[in-house]
Amino acid sequence: MEKNTISPDFEKCGGLVPAIIQDADTKTVLMLGYMNEEALQKTLDTKKVTFWSRSRNCLWTKGETSGHFLHLVDIKADCDNDTLLVKAHPDGPTCHTGTDTCWGEENSQLSTLNSQLDNPLLFLSDLQDFIEQRHREMPEGSYTTSLFRDGLNRMAQKVGEEALELVIEACNGTNERMIYEGSDMLYHLIVLLTSKGLRIEDMARELQERHQPGWKKH
Repeated sequence: MEKNTISPDFEKCGGLVPAIIQDADTKTVLMLGYMNEEALQKTLDTKKVTFWSRSRNCLWTKGETSGHFLHLVDIKADCDNDTLLVKAHPDGPTCHTGTDTCWGEENSQLSTLNSQLDNPLLFLSDLQDFIEQRHREMPEGSYTTSLFRDGLNRMAQKVGEEALELVIEACNGTNERMIYEGSDMLYHLIVLLTSKGLRIEDMARELQERHQPGWKKH
């Protein structure tokens, strides 16, 4: 992200767009600020989250006084192109009151880990975030990178191969092996979804819609 390839509709919002700041690791929402085009570009250039201060009428890099910077990981615009989701790594508490978030909530890897242990389904979203990072960076020596380089047909083929292994284990194997092969299939499915610009949450929403009364098959 060396230059501004993100183009929110600043004119639509009177020159400022809201920027939701989220911890890139824990997914906790840390704060809400506002950016104009200059603040967004400075954020991208310096990799430190910068806002436009409406009270001081100037640019404001979070942490320039307290030392509690927000180190940029990723920025996305929403579906209406008028709100930004900024993922960052915080240096210490985010709120000026000294709390982890501006809502007084705890933000820690331990609390996130406990949530994932209570509900392992939450990990699927984190896994796709990791796979999306692989897709952006394409590091050498990564199996995920090799799948993306092999192309769509190969990725789809791998999903089919792993699905067949799952069926074989379900019919003639053990529950442990069925879970193992099913996990392989799910991983390759998420890789395939990522290559198509889709998320595992899209499938969850589809299933959620199907659960509604009156749903009819397309």
